[in-house]
Amino acid sequence: MGSITVPADVAAKLDGLDMAVAAIGELNFDRLNAPVRLHVLEQLETVRRRQIVVAHDVIAGLAAEDPADIGGPAHKVIADWLRISYAEARRRLRDVKQLSPRLTLTGQQLPPELPGTAQVWKDGMLDGQHLAVIQTFIRELPEATPVDAVEHAERFLARQALKLRPDQLEKVAHRCALLINPDGKFSDADRARKRGFHWCGQQTDGMSVGKLIASPELRANLDAWMARFAAPGMCNPNDQAPCVDGEPSMDAARTDSRTPGQRQHDALNALVRGQLGDPKLGVHNGLPVTVIVSTTLQELTSGTGRAVTGGGTLLPMRDVIRMASHAYHYLAVFDDHQRRPLYLGRSRRVASPDQRVVLYATDRGCTHPGCDVPGYWCEVHHMDEWATGGLTDINKLTLTCIPEHKLAEKRWRARRLPNGRTEWVPPPRFDRGARTNDYHHPERLFDDEERAGP
Repeated sequence: MGSITVPADVAAKLDGLDMAVAAIGELNFDRLNAPVRLHVLEQLETVRRRQIVVAHDVIAGLAAEDPADIGGPAHKVIADWLRISYAEARRRLRDVKQLSPRLTLTGQQLPPELPGTAQVWKDGMLDGQHLAVIQTFIRELPEATPVDAVEHAERFLARQALKLRPDQLEKVAHRCALLINPDGKFSDADRARKRGFHWCGQQTDGMSVGKLIASPELRANLDAWMARFAAPGMCNPNDQAPCVDGEPSMDAARTDSRTPGQRQHDALNALVRGQLGDPKLGVHNGLPVTVIVSTTLQELTSGTGRAVTGGGTLLPMRDVIRMASHAYHYLAVFDDHQRRPLYLGRSRRVASPDQRVVLYATDRGCTHPGCDVPGYWCEVHHMDEWATGGLTDINKLTLTCIPEHKLAEKRWRARRLPNGRTEWVPPPRFDRGARTNDYHHPERLFDDEERAGP
């Protein structure tokens, strides 16, 4: 593990902070009366907020660096060092961007996006929830709102935040929004900004919750599709031969016990499934746009356990077997303990479709330590640089996301370990011990523990 030399003056101040916190922790606050303890709590809260302000200044400097010079994309590096989620790291970076001075292309300094909020934030007077209320207020204003009206409202809310709780401030912000846009008029551009879809984490039973904010057009399209394919008797997976075209029989419609929500789910699944593998969709990373599943021979023959897709989704083996009845899906099957390598030598630079399927199965996603990007969104990396004679052999290839791939040009080196895992060897100043990625292989944590013994 590499060592980091902290300048003496910085180290002294940080040590002083640690000692001050330790000394305060040794005080007996129970001997103080309630008003004094509340005063202590208030002062501790202000100090905590000021520490966050200082941390934001540090984050602002890191965000301005070349990702290769800090060991990767800023949000990933910060998340790994602080052991926080990528989402939390992105939120802090977004806060820093809105609260820090801006520079034009010519180097001229401009005030922060939220100038009034930035001022009281720097003084340690706001909580993160106060900031979130003001950010939400600004984000949800119509795009055509006059700039001076936005600035006036933002400064007003910043002043109100000095004396209100976040829940109280939210009510004031709501009243301000009504004053600015009393008729509730929003343009197509305003609505388009809000559109989106994302998955929440897959639950322990395999089910997933998704959040969809649909444009009027998408909703109209889905309504039309659901009216036909979510009707009773249509696309019913409980039927031996689900009806996906034509008209369902009267018996199938009469005995359909699914709820409306379940019928819409099955109709949406039929819509997507019917498109996958269609040559008209072209290819993604050299493969047809389809589901790629990897599992072991033991699990497949027993019909138990879970397979993993190239997108990181866990699939019960019953679903894998059922999906195998539909064309255009790739299934990679491996022995529990061996991996059969495929070789192409230098006959071509681009990894073959078969090799990519194998990498989806062995690596499952980006192999850089801590990265959570699944295989579908990864590139194939030559561990031995192609330009200097490296071979396109399966045991010399690995998956990496686009930002981490660029680190290979900055003295980061990937190599295959005897156990088949990919190890990333960083420059000495970024070496913090973790060189392999177990995120996509949680079973390794148990395997390693068993091998280590008591």
